[in-house]
Amino acid sequence: MASMMIRHKVASYDLWKPHFDAHRPSREGAGVTNARVYRGVEDANDVVVVADVADPEAVKAWASGSDLRAAMENAGVVGAPLVMFGA
Repeated sequence: MASMMIRHKVASYDLWKPHFDAHRPSREGAGVTNARVYRGVEDANDVVVVADVADPEAVKAWASGSDLRAAMENAGVVGAPLVMFGA
């Protein structure tokens, strides 16, 4: 099992979080589980998500798809996320 960390800015955490929660079935279908959300202390719209991933390559393929791209746009993600994988 590997870990994935995503950091990105959102226009509004209060808008973003319900979209993130609603996208859970898609994440889990791609092998992303146990997602934990953290917010910046100084900037609550600076969001970090840490999750477990079964297969980083499969998750990368899912992340490059239109489903996630549309979900991020609808949720108000600002700019490109920083994504890191670790063991």
